[in-house]
Amino acid sequence: MDLALEILGFCIGLLYLWYEYHASWRMWIVSVIMPMISMWIYFRKGLYADFGINIYYLLIAVYGYIAWRSGKADKKEKQERPISRMPVWAWIAAPAVTALLWYVMGWILDTRTDSTVPWYDAFTTALSIVGMWLLARKYLEQWFAWIIVDAVCVWLYAYKGIYFYSTLYAIYTVIAFFGYRKWRRMMQD
Repeated sequence: MDLALEILGFCIGLLYLWYEYHASWRMWIVSVIMPMISMWIYFRKGLYADFGINIYYLLIAVYGYIAWRSGKADKKEKQERPISRMPVWAWIAAPAVTALLWYVMGWILDTRTDSTVPWYDAFTTALSIVGMWLLARKYLEQWFAWIIVDAVCVWLYAYKGIYFYSTLYAIYTVIAFFGYRKWRRMMQD
């Protein structure tokens, strides 16, 4: 059963990536399905922070859908939110919030669970929380967070024996580089 769910999650993850790469609001619909699958897998592998973040992913999917679909257009014409650059305050807040979340979650996982990778799990979770918020705001620089998270997850999931997800995150890492370039071009058009 776990392998079948892992393969299904892998396929849904590719669909999500396709929509994100193309800056399509449809990725938020897929964002509701994938966390439900991932929660099962992560809990069974002892990746408790990754399990917990998927609850956040469900909630941020609703927020992201609303934020992307509301845009800043004339009230008569519905238009998606445009891709934009992070404001200065976000460049300060994003690393600070990531560091705080990493420390708190790492400490909890290290002292209160049987996790074998508490600080790695906490790191990817903390940066993913911030990355999803940046994505929901449709900031170009959200791709930087995903490049880092995805690269660490390749190793983390391979270490935990979640090989389809490790492969998926290797693909995510490569696509994140291309996604940044594509979004930058889309921003200039």
